[in-house]
Amino acid sequence: MSVQLGQHAPARHTVAHFSDPHLLSGGRQLYGRVPTDENLAQALLQLERTGLNPTAIVFTGDLTDLGEPDAYRRLRDAVDPVAERLGSTVIWLMGNHDERPAMRSVMLDEVASEEPVDRVWDFDGLRFIGLDTSVPGYHHGELTTAQLRWLDSELSKPAPHGTIIGLHHPPIPAPQPIFDILELREQSRFADVVRGRDVRAILGGHLHYSSHGTFAGIPVSVAAATCYTMNLSMPQRAVNGMAGGQAFNLVHVYEDTIVHSVVPLGDHAGFDSFTDEFITRLEQMTPDQRVEAFSRKR
Repeated sequence: MSVQLGQHAPARHTVAHFSDPHLLSGGRQLYGRVPTDENLAQALLQLERTGLNPTAIVFTGDLTDLGEPDAYRRLRDAVDPVAERLGSTVIWLMGNHDERPAMRSVMLDEVASEEPVDRVWDFDGLRFIGLDTSVPGYHHGELTTAQLRWLDSELSKPAPHGTIIGLHHPPIPAPQPIFDILELREQSRFADVVRGRDVRAILGGHLHYSSHGTFAGIPVSVAAATCYTMNLSMPQRAVNGMAGGQAFNLVHVYEDTIVHSVVPLGDHAGFDSFTDEFITRLEQMTPDQRVEAFSRKR
């Protein structure tokens, strides 16, 4: 057991937040040049490399690009073994590119239907609510009156460690022109339900770049896609996709805060590291000795 070196106790829960893998059947490359399967494999490899055992591995939608059953099966075949090795629960959420019937039958082992895929999980007091913001036949997002009533009922009783909500369309502005057409509609109705409740974070996807904001006083964290991202260094009206910046997020849930960290995909060259021996020596020191050994400028 490691020694607490700082003032914060270890996180109560860790969640791995993935989004927008956009897999195609047969392992085809997206647009004929985006290696979605390989990018996903790289992300899962890096997650295992962290040595963490996340409470949950959350995918916030656009699991596939066309809703093909084979693409869903390929995704499960890639993720399920990793989750089993890590002892993690996998949470699949709907995106605008997904199709509810195939999602239910292949990913959830349920009868195919067009009903929204809304779910609740309880992780030792941490509640996770997954909302389906997809609209059959469209790319924008919505939450129906029935969904909002259901959510209101679920939130009526606080969870011991609070609630995290996951959805595809994040309830924050998209600064790029045109993309706001595809946003979550009527966000004020959603805000009326979550404001003042025990919701500690909202996790989203859809944008294809890492982004953060607040909604009804709640922190919102958007994970970049694993397939491709949007090149925000372009002029706003010329923003387009690029083969770089793919990432997933690590969500550390502490008693009084939640920390979201971006993990870039790729085997990037390192240039310095701390050895296990050095960290062990720090753990054996008193707090004052650690300050002198590690904090004092040389």
